[in-house]
Amino acid sequence: MRIAVTYENGNIFQHFGHTEEFKVYEVEGGKVISSKIIGSKGSGHGALAGLLDGEGIDVLICGGIGGGAQSALQEKGIELCAGAEGRADEAVGAYLRGELVNTGANCDHHGEGHSCGEHDCGHGSCHSNPQGKNIGKKCRTHYRGTFNDGTQFDSSYDRGEPLEFVCGAGQMIAGFDAAVANMDVGQSVDVHLMPSEAYGEVDPNAIFSVEIARIPGAESVSVGQQAFLQNQYGQPFPVKIIAKDDTMITFDANHEMAGKELNFHIELVEVLDE
Repeated sequence: MRIAVTYENGNIFQHFGHTEEFKVYEVEGGKVISSKIIGSKGSGHGALAGLLDGEGIDVLICGGIGGGAQSALQEKGIELCAGAEGRADEAVGAYLRGELVNTGANCDHHGEGHSCGEHDCGHGSCHSNPQGKNIGKKCRTHYRGTFNDGTQFDSSYDRGEPLEFVCGAGQMIAGFDAAVANMDVGQSVDVHLMPSEAYGEVDPNAIFSVEIARIPGAESVSVGQQAFLQNQYGQPFPVKIIAKDDTMITFDANHEMAGKELNFHIELVEVLDE
């Protein structure tokens, strides 16, 4: 099996038709045995499906994708898992474990308020504009994230690759951006972030139930799995299935880190746009 992911700096690129790279994973026996990065060769929506077919891709994991591109992929027999966010390697792992599910559903609930929540350790919260000498510059940082009890939830040190992002561009949660904004290369800091500086508080209105009959494919998903729904504008957003019976299924659209205080050790490795 070959899995392709729209790719940028280790993360899932969120616009299929504009991706400049794919990361391609070779899978045998349910495990990744190799990977490589390929260019999109400037292809648009239609041509990208042909490019992936030529690479022997069986599954595409991506963020947003239009209806025409979906149809083109379907014609090529390529399975689609749209609406994915965060680290590309982690998404592929979740897919292979059966935890990454594309329901193909349309849902009227929560049509707004999800555009700011992109998953990755430190990614995607809404926040005010931070100030500092590194704002607008491409920064490379190592980091280690822990909960208050000391449990580690993510680490770039373990992956052996610094995280690259544009400081202040909204690619990171507010507290992470603010911490890096005035750092010097080689400097390390430890920061404690409240939920308001990270992924926000838990929103009870983001937990909702839908009749199973309204959602194609809902019969095959299980409690605890992640799925992707679409709002009325066709924009995908991630949810977790928290309850299910014979007729109803309940989703939680809160970020998995919502309501949590987070601790980061951050090391600024390089500033590329000085």
